[in-house]
Amino acid sequence: MLGCVLLAMFMAAVEVTIVATALPQIVGKLGGFAWYTWVFSGFLLTQASNILVFGKLADLYGRRPVLIVGIAVFLVGSMLCGFAWSMPVLIAFRLLQGLGAGSIQPVAMTIVGDLYTPQERPRVQGWLSSVWDFAAIVGPLAGGLIVEALSWHWIFWINVPVGIVTIAGLALFLHENVARRQHRVDYLGVAIFCVAITALLVAVMKGGVNWSWASLPTLALAAIFVVALALYLRRERRAPEPMIDLALWRARLMASVNLASLFAGAAIIGVTSFVPIYVQGVLGGSAIVAGFALTSMSVGWPLGSMLTGRALRTLDAYRTVRLGGVLLFCGALGLAAMAPGAGAVLVGASAFVVGLGMGLLNTTLVILIQGSVSWAKRGSATASNVFSRMLGSTFGAALLGAVLNAALARHLGEAGRGAAGLDAMHRMFDGASAALPAEQHETLVAALAYALAHVFTVLTVVAALAMAATLLVPRRSAAADAS
Repeated sequence: MLGCVLLAMFMAAVEVTIVATALPQIVGKLGGFAWYTWVFSGFLLTQASNILVFGKLADLYGRRPVLIVGIAVFLVGSMLCGFAWSMPVLIAFRLLQGLGAGSIQPVAMTIVGDLYTPQERPRVQGWLSSVWDFAAIVGPLAGGLIVEALSWHWIFWINVPVGIVTIAGLALFLHENVARRQHRVDYLGVAIFCVAITALLVAVMKGGVNWSWASLPTLALAAIFVVALALYLRRERRAPEPMIDLALWRARLMASVNLASLFAGAAIIGVTSFVPIYVQGVLGGSAIVAGFALTSMSVGWPLGSMLTGRALRTLDAYRTVRLGGVLLFCGALGLAAMAPGAGAVLVGASAFVVGLGMGLLNTTLVILIQGSVSWAKRGSATASNVFSRMLGSTFGAALLGAVLNAALARHLGEAGRGAAGLDAMHRMFDGASAALPAEQHETLVAALAYALAHVFTVLTVVAALAMAATLLVPRRSAAADAS
């Protein structure tokens, strides 16, 4: 049974990093450089919006049917992504893919919490995180090799055989006893919540780029977010079976752990999204070289996960979480402090430190969450932590994407290139960069380096907030829940 869970996690994990490495080439073929981060943000939006839903449904109807349905939806979205003919179409199919992915991580992690005792969970969660990170190691390199040897379409189609095997294994080997009774799922509340999150995401992505921050569209989207969120919270307080157990979020341990996960998720998506484009666009490296640079983060992550059990015994959960936050910040600072044109080795070293910190941080936070609640609430509690990290990644991609586009527009405008230069940006990644006039190519590289320097600076600020959030984790509760 554990093998099926690990396969499901592998499929979800490899999707993130394999796309990250191949995305510059996808943009080169489909155009639409301004939509670059929406390939991440769209996927993460529907994934984050529905994580809490799947966590609650797993508590109500059982883990197996919820996970199987989610994987099936994910596979349909993956197939369609491979047939996309433009960036907007690809993003639309990524929304569907993200919808299915929303079930995989929280429900798989909940199954592990069900199958193993509190004493066994640190070891097994370490395996689970290590498999996630093994996929993250394979993903960047596989992405580079696939786009070089085959085509970007296979980046998405590779999920299909893995998903089919996983569904078959779950159907055959996962057996559970779930009390059968009538449930009233608040689907309208879920829809209202999605409206709120989408409005905020679009405001962050487009504000300062397509329109000014103080413009009517930004204010309208902000108003929609506030009203929709207020309606959702009001509805959740009155719903007989709310999707979000607000009592869980009021506990100090839950609130502090999820806040740390929120900022950590925003930091990690910044590395995943922008290290490949830095290596390929600024340094002129190939997709395979970019894959190696990103793989260093994926090596650090499982190493941190494997060291978590020893750290918990030597230190305690409180100090382990703080150590993870410090390492996350130091790695991000290394990226921000790079000299212009720094080599891929330095980029990879900084990414490795980020991954090491994330491995320590993420595994310990999951153990704390699962050790603080009963079986009946474990699915919702685990989903709340995954949701926080995914929501952080969603808005991290949106925020950093907005910083990238705004800085590019500013630099190209000052250079006298304007929109024409931004529209030509995708040609740097489609194998036709040599066909660009030398002066235009140099201008685009300089603009991209300038914009990414701003991105890495903001990334460091986000990592600093994640480090600060770890200080809020209560020392006594952390020590008790990890024992």
